[in-house]
Amino acid sequence: MEFLSLNTLPATDELLHGILKQVSRSFYLTLNVLPVGVRDQMGLSYLFARAADTIADTDLIDRAQRLKYLNQFRAQFTTAGIDWNAIREIQTALIPHQKDSGESILLQRLEDCFKLYEACSVGDQERIRWLMEVLPRGMEMDLTRFPGESSSQLTALSTLDELDRYTYYVAGCVGEFWTRMVCAHRQTMANWNVPEMSAIGVRFGKGLQLTNIVKDIGRDLQNGRCYVPESLLAEAGLKPADLLIEASLPRFRPVLDQLIGLAMDHLDQGWIYTMAIPVSEIRQRLACMWPILLAGETLKRVAVAPDLLNPAVNIKAPRSVVYRAVALTTLTCANAFVATTYWDSLRKQIGPA
Repeated sequence: MEFLSLNTLPATDELLHGILKQVSRSFYLTLNVLPVGVRDQMGLSYLFARAADTIADTDLIDRAQRLKYLNQFRAQFTTAGIDWNAIREIQTALIPHQKDSGESILLQRLEDCFKLYEACSVGDQERIRWLMEVLPRGMEMDLTRFPGESSSQLTALSTLDELDRYTYYVAGCVGEFWTRMVCAHRQTMANWNVPEMSAIGVRFGKGLQLTNIVKDIGRDLQNGRCYVPESLLAEAGLKPADLLIEASLPRFRPVLDQLIGLAMDHLDQGWIYTMAIPVSEIRQRLACMWPILLAGETLKRVAVAPDLLNPAVNIKAPRSVVYRAVALTTLTCANAFVATTYWDSLRKQIGPA
């Protein structure tokens, strides 16, 4: 078992944090809640995941080229050394097309990110390498499974198994990665059964991704993507195109309730995961509590939203609710009774599937 910090000098640490501040100040602030010993590895992994996502989402470049650059990016984690020419090719092709300043900065600093990766311990490199082999499969699935860019080219997933596979690629694997990383670096986690807790961590990640799917359904439909499986829609007498009509929401509700119930079942497993974290690991507990509680607050609003299928609507917990959840759990030092009471209350408000 490895209990070492990222093998970096202070200047390297400053480099990573400088990039994170430039790319996403909100994520940088969230990152600071993580315990020492895993903070930098998680930050670097976030930058790589966001870079892969940026490559896949640059819609001003055709899909074949995006797939090429995505595979070129992923290959850097499987070869003996970094192909710096390949990195520069990605930068040259993609930077001019970025609308978001954070994504543009990230691509400009991509070489620095890989230098940080080279400075990681062998164990951390292996864990990040594993993540960057699995995570981009979800982005590749988006590019190949959904060939259109608009509602006129709408395509849906076929089955629940396909949805489950997709949620594993884009989020479930992060729970597995997280477990491996904290167990390698936090002495208090040494007694965890890594395979068992990784499996629960996978459920945690899937629950968060399903929450994103149901809250963003209107916008995804407009972009030609229906993550709601055709098999579920057929049970309600619906086709994917029916969801483009806002008046279809009442008929869609039973399907929505089923997806919300599935998300809640996954998040319940995430709560079990969180409560298994040693009491002394307050930072790690908070880092797990917050996304679950905010996902629950979001699902509560999704379940009753009258305009869910409207692509202009952005359903999320208001800032006051976010601040309340953060304050309550922080001021009580991630107390299990207080936080679980909050979660149970949310569970009842959302109701059974």
